[in-house]
Amino acid sequence: MLPLRLCINVDHIATVRQARQTDEPDPLAAALACEAAGADGITAHLREDRRHMQDADIEQLAVQCRTPFNLEMACTEEMLLIAERLRPAQVTLVPEKRAEVTTEGGLDVAKASDILQPAIARLSAAGIRTALFIDPVPMIIERSAWLGAHAIELHTGTYAHHPHDERPLAALQTGARQARALGLNVHAGHGLTVRNVAAIAAIPEIEELNIGHSIVSMALFSGIAQAVRDMRRAMDAARG
Repeated sequence: MLPLRLCINVDHIATVRQARQTDEPDPLAAALACEAAGADGITAHLREDRRHMQDADIEQLAVQCRTPFNLEMACTEEMLLIAERLRPAQVTLVPEKRAEVTTEGGLDVAKASDILQPAIARLSAAGIRTALFIDPVPMIIERSAWLGAHAIELHTGTYAHHPHDERPLAALQTGARQARALGLNVHAGHGLTVRNVAAIAAIPEIEELNIGHSIVSMALFSGIAQAVRDMRRAMDAARG
């Protein structure tokens, strides 16, 4: 079984800050605290509307994080130029709609192939690993490999929001096996908490989880370091 990495998404630290348009809490300080508590990487999404993360945040994270930095972004020329300049360890390309509260589903890689393929080639040429945030659909997984992505991040939102339905988990398990067979690295994220992470962490092909909102929520009560340790413990228990 592959080692399982925990990457913390610090977007919602910035959400709290932007609610008052001030300078705290600081996403970089949160990222460094997460790393000190055992996080294996840091993730942040620079949205086109800059609703939480700002350009200065991303620049600081790219330079000062000690663990690999994963930049989530839409596949646009503006974002590609930012990624090529900052060169994070990884870029995860995600769908983005201005009206949504959070990312609602995976990329439609079939419809967006003409945009995604040259973007992946550009990022790879800059030495940046690429991942595609997708739903666990066989055709989409196959197309992701064809496009040249290094990894996929399986959208776990349907699983998280339908805890009594066995089908979303089965789809994630099958999708992870398919992706690994195609040579893709397999990540997962969206809606994961200490209460539901075990079944996802137990999927042997998954090697990275990206978790943010739940960590920030728990941190309100226990502190961010303890929130990271609690999530790490829940994941590790699932791997035996």
